[in-house]
Amino acid sequence: MTDLIASPGAETAPSAAVTEALPPNDGDKPLEWAPREPDPKKHRTGLWVGLGAGALLVALGAASMFLIAPGTTIAGIPVGGLTPGAAADVVESRLADVEITLTDVGAEPVVTGAELGASVDATALAESAFAEHPMWNVGSWMSAPIAGDIALDPAVAHKTLRALAPASYEDAVDAAVVFDEAAGTYSITPAVAGTGVDLTGLTAAMTDALASDRNAAEYSGAPAEAPAAVSDADATDVATELNTMLTTLGFYIGDERTVPVAPAVAATWIDVVDEDGTLRVVADEAAIQTAVDALPAAVDRAPVAAEMVTNTGGTVLEDLVVGVNGRTIGDTSTVAADFAKRIESGDAVQPIAVTETPFESTALVREIDVDLANQTVTAIENGSVVDSWSVSSGAGEFATQTGSFQIGWKTTSQNMGNRDLTKAPNYFQPDVPWVMYFNGDEALHGVYWHSNWGTPMSHGCVGMPVWKAAWLFDWAPEGVTVNVHY
Repeated sequence: MTDLIASPGAETAPSAAVTEALPPNDGDKPLEWAPREPDPKKHRTGLWVGLGAGALLVALGAASMFLIAPGTTIAGIPVGGLTPGAAADVVESRLADVEITLTDVGAEPVVTGAELGASVDATALAESAFAEHPMWNVGSWMSAPIAGDIALDPAVAHKTLRALAPASYEDAVDAAVVFDEAAGTYSITPAVAGTGVDLTGLTAAMTDALASDRNAAEYSGAPAEAPAAVSDADATDVATELNTMLTTLGFYIGDERTVPVAPAVAATWIDVVDEDGTLRVVADEAAIQTAVDALPAAVDRAPVAAEMVTNTGGTVLEDLVVGVNGRTIGDTSTVAADFAKRIESGDAVQPIAVTETPFESTALVREIDVDLANQTVTAIENGSVVDSWSVSSGAGEFATQTGSFQIGWKTTSQNMGNRDLTKAPNYFQPDVPWVMYFNGDEALHGVYWHSNWGTPMSHGCVGMPVWKAAWLFDWAPEGVTVNVHY
């Protein structure tokens, strides 16, 4: 087709084909083109209605994935059709707004849950409600009520109620722990109950109101007994613990309670304080420091040498002096603070560090020499003669046997022989003193019935003056070597 667009300023004549189709033109009247009719619009009303209903169903289905099932209640508060977050907000709001009228109190004032410090774990309950009763699960609709444990803040509630019903309040007196100086132990002063509005009953009234879908309830504000925060039993437990500590309280080196702390002194260190209804033991570090400063005088000591008796075989027979290590106390800069913490935690044992100096030991090797030829007894210690004296040994067929023996057992007095002189050994000697057996029935002992020293006289024993026998009895413990020879 010929292009009908002319160049600017040019005059273009219609073609023959176009001219034939043109209507006749009267004179110079401009030629007008008839506008084209628009295409008819298609009607889609049914489609749009279908799409809207489907979108709505999809939206509802999606919402059911996030909403709590209809008929669900938390603490009596309906939360069906809500998200967990919105449900928690509704529960908290209803709880804060619930009103309690206090009867039996003057003008019967009204107090709200918010003014009582009422609370419930709304977030956890709402999340639990959604987990157990989601809207998408039709079987969980119209479920049993979900209980909620409503709690009142005691401090907030009592402050509010005391202002509204002052006549209902009388402060309780807590039990306390005190030191009895006469007895040297801790005892208690009993608790005295007070009065106030019963928060347990008030909480129950609030719970019942919400469970019944009510926003208000009544409760008596009359005084009810209010027990002391610290009971007699509480105070007795603390006193018992302290009295137990008093029996072992002290500064220790190892397992040794080296420096005990007297109960009266401990009482100046220890205080039992009542902190918001709880008893707490507090120790005074400065008071303890006074005792720490005195520790060197009580702990430091020089070593004590040990001294012991042995026989010639080296066996220790007797400790004459028990050896003791010397010691010097170490750093005590943190002892007072440490002890204060221990006492507060119930520990009565405070270790202290020391440097020890070992003791020296001296062995005294003792032996008894019996010389039958010279009729003497000699006491020997570490090879040196301590003392020597004349004796009377066994005579004739009863001569004292020779050999190396040990003192077996000793007795301060004994009857020897037989009261019936017609029977062996045909003699009787009562109350023989300071007897020391060394070889069967042969013994060293005192003799009071003769003084014929230097001459064999006995039935095998070695007799000597009583006072010498007494000295030898104390000097020679059991086990000392006895050498008998000619």
